[in-house]
Amino acid sequence: MADSMRLSILDQSPVSEGSSGSQALQNTIDLARLADQLGYHRYWVAEHHGGPMLAGPSPEALIGPIAAATTRIRVGSGGVMLPHYSPFKVAETFSLLAGLFPGRIDLALGRAAGTDPLTTFALQRDRRQAAPDDFPQQLAELLGYLDDQMPPDHPFARLAKTLPGRPERPEPWLLGSSPQSALWAAELGLPYAFADFINASGAEITALYRERFAEHEHAERKPRVAVAVWVICADSEEEARRLAASGRMTFTLLRRGELIAVPPPEKALEFLAGDDRAPGQPRSERRSVLGTPDSVRAELEDVVEKYGAEEAIVVSITYDHEARRHSYELLAEAFGL
Repeated sequence: MADSMRLSILDQSPVSEGSSGSQALQNTIDLARLADQLGYHRYWVAEHHGGPMLAGPSPEALIGPIAAATTRIRVGSGGVMLPHYSPFKVAETFSLLAGLFPGRIDLALGRAAGTDPLTTFALQRDRRQAAPDDFPQQLAELLGYLDDQMPPDHPFARLAKTLPGRPERPEPWLLGSSPQSALWAAELGLPYAFADFINASGAEITALYRERFAEHEHAERKPRVAVAVWVICADSEEEARRLAASGRMTFTLLRRGELIAVPPPEKALEFLAGDDRAPGQPRSERRSVLGTPDSVRAELEDVVEKYGAEEAIVVSITYDHEARRHSYELLAEAFGL
């Protein structure tokens, strides 16, 4: 499994308490350089808006600097939240990136807002009414531009040939954590990245994706699955659990509508000790793969096998940037990258 499984990174650009968004973005560039050196396959950056915890609202702005700071690794979005944007603008932007960095740019697309309803409204260009729920139509239009397969009678048909990066193109992926996203990915013949760190019961959904993909009989295309998993690797089990406390506290408060920067582990452990004694509080169902290199490798391989995936995309949030770097170093060593 370790020899055939690809290992990649999804970076959400976490902001540590007492630090700044600017430093978080510098950390993202630093971690991307390390991932490139260590042999990770791809490096995706996320899209989140309007909160103090994550400093990555614009993957399209981060991808260029990351690709310029690296030499080999694929770089992309994990993902672009398409409902906020014009499909043509997204196609132009990622075509440009593909032209600058041939064979290295991914365009993973999502339907979620990546934020709360008020911030979603603030992102709208036209605020006279709610934005339409037309993601399938947006997705079809975007792929029409990238593939130069717009219907001849479509009013925008000529625009497909004007994309600035041609003949290069980004590789499109569909993100998801639900059956609907799997059905869309299968219908369109797209590779599918499932967010296990959001929904840890997705093995049946990726099986559905493969089944429906076969039914659509896509010529010269095969189904591909990547699974994004929450992972922290450390020199001891105890240290991994200590580091993970920071993320546990932030997500506990997030479920209550309280947004905070990533706290130090000691502060988080104190909070969680008190919170664990509080009756009636919801508990997280999110999977966390925590531990030493050997134990993390075994559990991560098990998750990938259950999903029938060819690739694991590792998501890690720690208060200390050096701890996050060390986690990815240990993981790379464990898998022999």
